[in-house]
Amino acid sequence: MLKPMMILAVLGVAGCAAQPDRLAFTPAASTLQLQPLVRSAMVRTVSLPTYAAVEEIPLQDASGLITADSGILWADDPQRAITLAVSTTLAQIINADVGPEPWPFVGLPDVAIDIRVTQMIAGSDGAFRLAGQYFVGGDGIDFSNTARTFDIRQPMADQSLGSITTAQSAAILTLTEQIARSIAR
Repeated sequence: MLKPMMILAVLGVAGCAAQPDRLAFTPAASTLQLQPLVRSAMVRTVSLPTYAAVEEIPLQDASGLITADSGILWADDPQRAITLAVSTTLAQIINADVGPEPWPFVGLPDVAIDIRVTQMIAGSDGAFRLAGQYFVGGDGIDFSNTARTFDIRQPMADQSLGSITTAQSAAILTLTEQIARSIAR
């Protein structure tokens, strides 16, 4: 049986363990301004592959192996951060009520946007890749349902964290602008 002093010593040593550094995802700003075909849109929680949905920042080597450094983590849940970035940027582009799931307003949104990412990774080829499919469907209005694929490759200066986050932000912006064009004129 552990004595109280030993328990405190064990807890003290455990509390001294180095905490990993955290990296914030900063969305890129858009200068695009479009006339929306809808008054409101809900962005469903972005679906990410398992390796991209965790706190560790993934990298892919030349053999295709995905690795991560557990010493540096995303500051926010990647699915939440990307969902909020898409909804905030989309709202700025189309100047309409855009919100994440769960829908924060009374009533139904005119459309719901569902993004399913199949690849989101910094590759050894010097590009950040964001690929998948998105769906736009009428919820509150009669709106033509659409399904579109995307495959965005954003160049990176190098494999540094700064280059990775800059390329990821640019890729998310490109995707958001594509979605905006699908619900605007």
